Amino acid sequence: MPDRIAEKERLTPPTMPKINSVQSIRNLILVLGDQLDCKSSALADADASKDLILMAEVAEESTHVWSSKPRTAYFLAAMRHFRLLLQASGHQICYLALGEHKFASLADALDTAIKRHGPQKVIMTESGDWRVEKTLTETCARNHIPLAIREDRHFLISRRDFAEWARGYKQLRMEFFYRMMRKTHDVLMENGQPAGGRWNYDSENRGAFGKAGPKDIPLPPKFDHDSITRGALADVEQRFANHPGSLDQFNWPVTRDDALIALSDFVEHRLPQFGGYQDAMWADQPVLYHSLLSAALNLKLLNPREVIAAAIEAHRAGKAPLEAVEGFVRQILGWREFIRGMYWLDMPAMREANFFDHQNMLPAWYWTGNTQMNCMKQVISQTLEYGYAHHIQRLMVTGVWALLAEISPQQIEDWYLAVYVDAIDWVELPNVAGMAIYANGGRFTSKPYIASGQYINRMSNYCRSCRYKPDVKTGEKACPFTALYWNFLDKHEQLLLENPRTSLMAKNIARLSDDERAAIRVHAQHLLQHLDAL
Repeated sequence: MPDRIAEKERLTPPTMPKINSVQSIRNLILVLGDQLDCKSSALADADASKDLILMAEVAEESTHVWSSKPRTAYFLAAMRHFRLLLQASGHQICYLALGEHKFASLADALDTAIKRHGPQKVIMTESGDWRVEKTLTETCARNHIPLAIREDRHFLISRRDFAEWARGYKQLRMEFFYRMMRKTHDVLMENGQPAGGRWNYDSENRGAFGKAGPKDIPLPPKFDHDSITRGALADVEQRFANHPGSLDQFNWPVTRDDALIALSDFVEHRLPQFGGYQDAMWADQPVLYHSLLSAALNLKLLNPREVIAAAIEAHRAGKAPLEAVEGFVRQILGWREFIRGMYWLDMPAMREANFFDHQNMLPAWYWTGNTQMNCMKQVISQTLEYGYAHHIQRLMVTGVWALLAEISPQQIEDWYLAVYVDAIDWVELPNVAGMAIYANGGRFTSKPYIASGQYINRMSNYCRSCRYKPDVKTGEKACPFTALYWNFLDKHEQLLLENPRTSLMAKNIARLSDDERAAIRVHAQHLLQHLDAL
């Protein structure tokens, strides 16, 4: 990718801490907190005798959204371990830790480093955040310094190639993209055809546990906290004491070695059952058969190629069925790559999209879990405790609720970015704006994802101990999910009728009498005016 150069005013920077001197600085190489990969494109031709690596911990990355303690701690612990890895490789590093500098932002840190060291060029790998890449580009422009933004080789398709693929379709759908990627990378293919004769096994991947619930779920490995991780946890408790979430259950792989252990453990113990139960939910069971690998993948401690290869090898060895492996591969090779491509294709408009013009404030209990709706209490409490919830909990519980409750897209988008340890803007924003709340009007999804409390009752045991009844639309015992689901059908009946995938839902509301529909509207309006009290 060519260097990007522009002209801007210079700013007066704060003081840069002293570091080891580097004679005749050629390149200042910026490594961001989600780029912890020794094979990163930014480091491809690094010369320890001429180049300086800059890494910075800045409070803004935890305060521009009210980031949870688990999320901030994960970044800090992983970054500090990566610093040691780079130093062991002989690199010269300017590492700015919290408390050791006064920089307000990454841009401020970069500005000062440029002024102090006078590099010929700044090099970085593509950011995972449009906001960050924009500010860093502007900082280099103000200093009249060339910025080389290199392609992120972690991903299996480049931004440019994704945009080229997208130009060939009137409707951008993951399924079309997924099939292309399978063919291009020869993944789960046999003689040019999909393994097993089908492109996906989604219909086999929607199982629920039934009344008895899950049995003998294998626990993920326990990672010991070394002094670096303990230091990161302590810093978060001290510097972000009023931020949401808890560090009591912090157990994330913060090094590549730990991430490889996590990958091996998932493939051996949970992948075989992953497919059948990937959509299921159960109280006090945060992991079930899920991989817990997204955080390590998103910080680049794992490469998607090795993750896909490990899953496929398990199938070839007869240790995991095809439907489980295909469902997992689809998430990595299909949805993850597709979502990243859509983010860079549609930013910054994606961030401002508000198809339904929803304006409600996010209820305060999204930050505490203190709600009478047991499904929301379970998922939010789990999220704050672990920094994690699986995709159905995010999409069909907290996401669908935000859509039905008419929450402002920007508020719920900020919440998702703040609370999950695997949250990077490129993955969180399109999943929320595009899929969970339909804020972009179906740009890459075929329908709004909506459901009543009946869906949650079918896929979990949350409803059993809830004061609300999932099959009741109005009245004191009515499930707020169900009430607002029917209100959504009533309000958007014509839109849903025009979509083959939602027309049946619209026909259901049409069967109700005028009095029944009026009662739904009245009850829903009361709920929407008292969201914090639910």
